Amino acid sequence: MNLSVIGGGWAGMACAVEATRAGHSVTVFEAARQWGGRARAVPATLPDGSPVLLDNGQHILIGAYTETLALMARVGIDAEAALQRIPLVLRFPDGGGLALPHLPRRLDEAARRLALPLDVLAGVLGARGWSWRDKLSLLRTSTRWQRQGFDCPRNQSVADLCATLTPRVQAELTEPLCLSALNTPVAEASGQVFLRVLDDALFKTPGGSQLLLPRVDLGALFPDAADRWLRQHGARTEAGHRVRSLARDGAGWRVDGQPFDRVVLACPPWEAARLAAGEAPGWAAAADGLAHEAIATVYLHADAALPAALLALRSRPDAPAQFVFDRGRLGGPRGLLAFVVSASSADRETLQRQVLAQAREQLGLERLQAVLTVVERRATFACTPGLVRPPQQVAEGLLACGDHVAGPYPATLEGAVRSAIAAARALD
Repeated sequence: MNLSVIGGGWAGMACAVEATRAGHSVTVFEAARQWGGRARAVPATLPDGSPVLLDNGQHILIGAYTETLALMARVGIDAEAALQRIPLVLRFPDGGGLALPHLPRRLDEAARRLALPLDVLAGVLGARGWSWRDKLSLLRTSTRWQRQGFDCPRNQSVADLCATLTPRVQAELTEPLCLSALNTPVAEASGQVFLRVLDDALFKTPGGSQLLLPRVDLGALFPDAADRWLRQHGARTEAGHRVRSLARDGAGWRVDGQPFDRVVLACPPWEAARLAAGEAPGWAAAADGLAHEAIATVYLHADAALPAALLALRSRPDAPAQFVFDRGRLGGPRGLLAFVVSASSADRETLQRQVLAQAREQLGLERLQAVLTVVERRATFACTPGLVRPPQQVAEGLLACGDHVAGPYPATLEGAVRSAIAAARALD
């Protein structure tokens, strides 16, 4: 089968790899000059004039991203070398917060079969700065979620779901987890999707809660390797080619005049809507109607290293960052820090000013210099209760994939990859 994949982000490259493995003849079109879409590398300059490759947004993978990790291995990425694996930790600069212990794999596999996994129980009981009331509220609530099969009414928000938790647990655990996983404020975020993520990460998958912190830029982490793999296996990849037209051609399709048997739209929803509008106006309206949330990453350079590769931060309107990463501890230049602001709403200059002040206040850093502030205005869809996302099937012979397409996951790399694999398997 002659297949066109429109979009060279993580979903597009994943779909192309799977389709090529299945024996299809694949052509990938990507509008940008580099691969990766909304998870890509960007060039920058450090204060001393040294060039550096940063990411358009600091990403975290977790151990539950099984399909993403398997796909990386298929294109030749050594995940153990490219990612630093640590237990789930939400420690604040003052030492407070929750951290799960590391369990040997065999013990971890056995622990998933318990009502409350051992690492979760140990992490909750050992949470620093939490009272027994805080700990008991989380243990009782999480046990109830498990009894309910990690499900709730479609219209329930994360705020409603977590109403029985103490304010400290909400502020130091569920709110930062919700923002990092769903990129949507807790009052507006889907309780169903949040529970699904918790179930996979904390209860179902051995090692699922572990954080996988990239040691390389996002381009090197998968899409660049996927491009090399595709070309080595006979696929055609064209970066810098924005598709202008998509039209039926008998039983097949024409992409900018070129004939294909099948087409997969792996581009952002607004681009997919533009291309599909003439042939599938209902689908296009659903894709174009999605609301979006921004993610900002503020890169600063400090004269000191942080005590850990990742720290949680106490976020408030004038101190918007929820996490900070020490890129120097992840193989990057010493002193390079990445501050993440999920569900961001401020402009670039305001964010940079606020994060500089937040770093001085919460981390005790004084000699700070701004490096780069990246704001992805439409980084993810707003993962709200009862949201109806556009389906995989657009029209006969025309499919869609991406983190915004209907599926069980929020807008994450794993959601994009799983959607891509599903689309590749639906081609026949």
